[in-house]
Amino acid sequence: QVHLVESGGGSVQAGGSLRLSCKVDGNFYSRCMGWFRQAPGKEREGVATIYTGGGGLYYADFVSGRFTISRDPANNTVYLQMNYLKPEDTAMYSCAADTDTNGGCRGLSDSNFPYWGQGTQVSVSS
Repeated sequence: QVHLVESGGGSVQAGGSLRLSCKVDGNFYSRCMGWFRQAPGKEREGVATIYTGGGGLYYADFVSGRFTISRDPANNTVYLQMNYLKPEDTAMYSCAADTDTNGGCRGLSDSNFPYWGQGTQVSVSS
């Protein structure tokens, strides 16, 4: 069991940057972590994943090199650095964790992640 707390959301203008943080309370190691987002009226979609032991990098096509997921084991934290933000990036961004028994990341499907944070809102204005 893990508890996830996101922070770092906010309002920015198009072209700006934000860094989202996901603090993991529980066993940080040996699990896949993911960032997802959901805009109003749309389905939740995967943004990026990373394996806390290293590797496991998956990015959605819409990221197009603008976002970077990273991990900080010393602080039990996973980050999502978002640059060149667009209005269409506006959404609630949530952090998710897989169990610590799968040994890697299995892609961007939200069904791979049983543990979820409450989310942090990102709003990008044109």
